[in-house]
Amino acid sequence: MHRRFDDRADAGRALAGLLKKYAQRSDVVVLGLPRGGVPVAYEVARALDAPLDVLIVRKLGVPWQCELAMGAIASGDALYVDDELMRETGVSQPEFERVLADEKVQLARREALFRDPQRASVDVAGRVAIVVDDGLATGASMKVAARALRARGPAKIVAALPVAPHDAEERIGGEVDELVCVAAPELFFSVSQFYSDFSETTDDDVRAILARASSASGHA
Repeated sequence: MHRRFDDRADAGRALAGLLKKYAQRSDVVVLGLPRGGVPVAYEVARALDAPLDVLIVRKLGVPWQCELAMGAIASGDALYVDDELMRETGVSQPEFERVLADEKVQLARREALFRDPQRASVDVAGRVAIVVDDGLATGASMKVAARALRARGPAKIVAALPVAPHDAEERIGGEVDELVCVAAPELFFSVSQFYSDFSETTDDDVRAILARASSASGHA
């Protein structure tokens, strides 16, 4: 088994080491998936000397097992639904619609919270967009993030993860152009098992990280 990461910052530094070919390039942007992916993405962006932005994603959890994703939504009305899981769990369409409506409200709230009205979103058109999360379980969040990004016309979408199941390529390969992962173990139960410190990343943490990245960056 791969060693545990100390925390998300440690995971970000390890991940950045696999992305060196994208360093010091004006056509590269890094996008973190809030909340847990942002501290990882910060370390990647800093190592590559690339601008950092967020791509807001909300998981659509099964009503009675909210950690189990039956789909996900992202900025720009992108939607991914795991039809097979919905059938297996017996989630009805009205139940799905209620979860979807609730998560759309939360997505709009986070857009307002994390978007600085004085700073436009980083332009990804024609650029390499490196999408970072703290790990991958079902793949729902990364799939919907890639779909949201694809509509914005990037030259390439790279999914970058500290850890993911060994079959991550099968889960998200069709949605992204490249998958970079530090560890892809056979025995995978949850993302948290690969971190010594997997404490919650708060909204305030995300805002502070984005402010730090913005003040340190000379990128437009």
